[in-house]
Amino acid sequence: MADTVALVRLMTWLSPAFPVGAFSYSGGLEQAVADGDVSDAQTLRDWLLSLLAHGTLWNDAVLLAAAHRAFDDAERLAEVAALAEALSGSAERHLETMLQGGAFVAAAASWPHPVLEALGEAAAYPVAVGAVSAAHGIGAQAALAAFLHAVAANVVSVAIRCGVIGQKNAVSVLAGLEADIIALAAAAAGSTLDDLGSSTIRADIASLRHETLPTRLFRS
Repeated sequence: MADTVALVRLMTWLSPAFPVGAFSYSGGLEQAVADGDVSDAQTLRDWLLSLLAHGTLWNDAVLLAAAHRAFDDAERLAEVAALAEALSGSAERHLETMLQGGAFVAAAASWPHPVLEALGEAAAYPVAVGAVSAAHGIGAQAALAAFLHAVAANVVSVAIRCGVIGQKNAVSVLAGLEADIIALAAAAAGSTLDDLGSSTIRADIASLRHETLPTRLFRS
């Protein structure tokens, strides 16, 4: 029964219907599409896999795992939260992670727990998900897999709205990332903050350049 409860809560918290506003953000993908770096299903898959294995999504996974471990230690959790905010590589990236995190904490108040007070009104998105998941007895690996899949699915949805792929190819991209997401969730569950680091320079530059993209559908 506990596993079923955990599954249902993860499905709720990381559903597109949960009011964190993820649909408003592209994580720099809109700029990458404008630059021609992402133009079809294969380049989208490559983009996502790079972020998952070597970029911002890997760092988010490490931070989620750290918050999961620190959920019952307010001082340690505050340190992880401060680090997560400091690692935002652009103004839009900061806006994206902090506003989604704050919205997640506010919505999670429907499941009352003292960890919400420890998080406060502003916490980076992966920190909020990690701490709240731990507080409700959800394992780190399950929370990580659900979080990474949800973020990947949102990026794929962005690609659809930018006209890069259709729905059939979107499902194919997510199916192709399934094993990678599971493996990365397992790796991140055993990570420490020493494992933070990224090498996706083009994606970071795209996030910075998006701030001045003349016509935008997304906030990042």
